[in-house]
Amino acid sequence: MAGGWTRDGAVQEQIDDTVGDAVRLARGRLPTGESLEHCESCEAPIPEGRRRAIPGVRLCVDCQAEADGRVRARGLYNRRGSKDSQLR
Repeated sequence: MAGGWTRDGAVQEQIDDTVGDAVRLARGRLPTGESLEHCESCEAPIPEGRRRAIPGVRLCVDCQAEADGRVRARGLYNRRGSKDSQLR
């Protein structure tokens, strides 16, 4: 059900494009190349199972969790910039 000047299916196409962009971004953030045997941050050994599961891994589980937390915290920014916009 499209409204206004849009054609039928335009909303779904926009949703699909948004999801596709997010998937490409996530895949672009995946490590590539040779996995390290020791974490590049804390020098702790990286288990062989993790190195096989994630080719190109560079961080141990603890350091990766910390790095993921920093990325998530940046994503909580209020892009509208105004509390009034949230009240509507």
